[in-house]
Amino acid sequence: MKFRKKPVVIEAWPVRELHRAAGHDWKALPSPIVAAYEAGNVLFVNQPPRIEVKTLEGWIVGQVDDLIIQGVEGELYPIKPSIFEATYEPVKE
Repeated sequence: MKFRKKPVVIEAWPVRELHRAAGHDWKALPSPIVAAYEAGNVLFVNQPPRIEVKTLEGWIVGQVDDLIIQGVEGELYPIKPSIFEATYEPVKE
């Protein structure tokens, strides 16, 4: 059997921008990232710069060129740019 992914709108943020905001302008962080950090589910690591995200599969590292996406149930997880570009397209607001 074959399946097609349903069209779902998600939020996505570049790890590079999130890491920069965490170090210089905490108020610039998106509220889902702040909430996950406060719950102990997101860590900002400086050397090398990365974000670690607690997922259902365990802790996953988001490298500086990756994105953090928020899934349909509010879950956060890192994704490689190539997979992101193959799976998602911009939504006009």
